Amino acid sequence: MAPGSIFSVKGVKMQDTTTFQSEWQLMCQQLSDQLKDTSVMRWMSRVVPELTADNKLNVWAPSACICELVQMRYSEAIRNWWQGKNPDSSIYIGIKKLENTSAPAVAPQPIMLNKPVITAKDEKAAATRIVSTSPEEDIYTQFLDKTHTFDSFVVGPSNEFAYVAAKQIADDDNVAFNPLYLQAGVGLGKTHLMHAIAWRIKEQHPEKTVLYLSSEQFLQKFLKSLQNKDMNNFKELFRNVDVLLVDDIQFIVGKQRTQEEFFHTFNNLIARGKKIILSSDSAPMELRGIEERLQTRIAQGLVVNIQPASYELRLGILNEKLKRLGADMDKDVLAFLAKSITSNVRELEGALKRLVAHRQLLGGEITLDSAKRILKDILHTMERQVRAPEIQQMVADYYRLSLKDLRSTRRDRSIARPRQMAMYLTKIMTPMALPDIAAFYERDHTTIMHAVKTIENLLTRDKQLAQDKEIIMTQLKTIK
Repeated sequence: MAPGSIFSVKGVKMQDTTTFQSEWQLMCQQLSDQLKDTSVMRWMSRVVPELTADNKLNVWAPSACICELVQMRYSEAIRNWWQGKNPDSSIYIGIKKLENTSAPAVAPQPIMLNKPVITAKDEKAAATRIVSTSPEEDIYTQFLDKTHTFDSFVVGPSNEFAYVAAKQIADDDNVAFNPLYLQAGVGLGKTHLMHAIAWRIKEQHPEKTVLYLSSEQFLQKFLKSLQNKDMNNFKELFRNVDVLLVDDIQFIVGKQRTQEEFFHTFNNLIARGKKIILSSDSAPMELRGIEERLQTRIAQGLVVNIQPASYELRLGILNEKLKRLGADMDKDVLAFLAKSITSNVRELEGALKRLVAHRQLLGGEITLDSAKRILKDILHTMERQVRAPEIQQMVADYYRLSLKDLRSTRRDRSIARPRQMAMYLTKIMTPMALPDIAAFYERDHTTIMHAVKTIENLLTRDKQLAQDKEIIMTQLKTIK
């Protein structure tokens, strides 16, 4: 794009500061109109242009994130505008504590970017970083799924409390709980609710900074900052948000340095009244490798457990998904899916999508018989899924015990160790959450936790126990 090709204003004497500020505002408005990007004015209002005595342009951003965003999206247009009037002048974008702006405060020492705002190499790298974002998204929400809203979330008895709590923390600035901790197995809706919270807050408060990412993305950013020796920018990214959502935090715990930084970020945000939403497949006190102080701080918020979906809820989810796909399906087929795929809503939706795609690509109606044929592999896996009673019976048979002995409270090692093995196998081979396993074995969840940890520790040094485990698992997998 040739210099000056976007903007039409000519002949401005740039040494006139008042005129310069007026032209800057006009440039921002023209940029918004040109790009049809409603967020331009919001982001550009958070930077401050500075005209130097030697007629150079500095653009100061309050944080590394805003600096990067302006570079990636708007630097070319700014350069065209400026160099169209001052061909021999230079432009810099930097990070600096700003006065009289809505931007959050940053470290007192400004970070200078002592290079031109962007080069061809920089543009290519920037394009790679934002390949998944559209003009109206920002770097904070690039990992959010726009289909995951409260309107698309199907509510039932197993997830109603989580849904209400999620809506309250999204809608109310003064909730009585913080953080909100969503506990659920895979595919039960915790990620959907986190995305819904983020979108609702962004809709109601566009000025707020909402950051969502998985624990893996958190870890990647942390490691990258360590490698680049740039921890200040990492801290700035996470501590200057209004709402932080981190999914599957069980993958953060156990990694000492990452957990330490997460703890400090957590405390910093809580102390400043910022909202935190976390999710995991386990309760806070059941997370292995997590420091007690972090467990305690998380538990001080609201912990909500999402139970597996009932048949009615699964059927409701299928109907809602069909509506959004703009398709229809025989009611008997939907009922069959809801009855057959019980442990994971994602697998349920995946099966439905396969049937819809099959119908759209090959034509013809999807009958109950054709559905069974098309989904044969999925249904076979479901049919072969090991259940807690089968594990209990197999362990009892292997150790030549009665079920009565295995379920008793006797503490003889000959009975207690097989009982712990059964509890451990139930944890690793079924989708059951710890509270459900505790209910099945008529114990409290701490007993299950102790059993799982005991077996895990013993397996590393007891060859016979490790062999027992492999034999029992093999036998369970061959159950027809």
